[in-house]
Amino acid sequence: MTTQNPMSEMLTLGLSDSVISASSKCLSTFTLRKQVIEHPKFTLAIREIARLHERGKETGVAEGMLLVAQTGSGKTTVLQYYENRFPRIETTRGARIPVLRVDTPESPSVKTLAEAILFAMGDPAAAKGTASEKTNRIIHFFKECCVELLLIDEFQHFFDGHRITESKRVSDWLKNLINRVGIPVILAGLPRSIAVVNANPQLRRRFGAPHYMQPFGFDNQEEQLEFRGVLKGIQSRLPVPCIDLSEANMAQRFYFASHGLLDYVVKIIDDAVSRACPDSGEPLTQQAFEAAFKRTVWLDAPDHLNPFSQEATLRLLNRTLEPFDIWDDVAQYTSTQGHHKAVRRVVVSTRTTK
Repeated sequence: MTTQNPMSEMLTLGLSDSVISASSKCLSTFTLRKQVIEHPKFTLAIREIARLHERGKETGVAEGMLLVAQTGSGKTTVLQYYENRFPRIETTRGARIPVLRVDTPESPSVKTLAEAILFAMGDPAAAKGTASEKTNRIIHFFKECCVELLLIDEFQHFFDGHRITESKRVSDWLKNLINRVGIPVILAGLPRSIAVVNANPQLRRRFGAPHYMQPFGFDNQEEQLEFRGVLKGIQSRLPVPCIDLSEANMAQRFYFASHGLLDYVVKIIDDAVSRACPDSGEPLTQQAFEAAFKRTVWLDAPDHLNPFSQEATLRLLNRTLEPFDIWDDVAQYTSTQGHHKAVRRVVVSTRTTK
């Protein structure tokens, strides 16, 4: 009769006793994801949100900011971090919610977005009522719960649904709601969120200067030093010895392996560390990250395109069927040419739905 718990049994199924003995000391539960890495791009975004929050409280000025970033840049982490610093408080008169964070539903309608806001506030009847009734409840609860700042994440879903008429209706509703509640609002999403704002003149007036939380770069010394500094900070948190991640050559390999996106850096390091055996005394090697890249980023990566391989030709992996071939280029929405293209797409799509 075994005393091994089911999880341990599954983790060691089919392994020899010697491997089991070694693996029992591995760091399989290690993760960097529960740790906030306060790099300059992160802290700048936090300060910008705090500035609008403070102005709203002290002056009653209800300004807005559109925070855009590539997927994996840490945009949602910024919102969660800020929300956690202003936790809701239960009082005898009900909940007080200084900062409310809401995830935009996929293909949002007025009714589903209103429901998402009510659900985030803890309304047990969030799904009940008409769109108008839900709107009135939101306005009432915002006042009763003393909401000071509204954070709306995944705003690109307004764009992704491809239902242009509905998207316009929802953005008009959101604009009216923002005017009625009179508090600062942060919209956050992928760069294509800019096209939604550009298509609504009143939203553009309030959110027309997006804050782009850029991925890390490696084109000049300043960018390289910043990225290397982040890697050095990450290494200081690792529970096992490791080759120098911030060394220039290794940092360059991490840059091309992640396209400058922190989420991919964390994926690779998490995988390598979680498979290490701390009692071996051996540091994590470049080969460990080579294998981790294949497991977490690109399973079929040929050696010459695996940035951690000695045979690698280091370049961005953004060609067809490579890990970063889908890139939401912010320039297409912010340049004059890109703006006209986005507006034209909205107009053409609206015409085709009639």
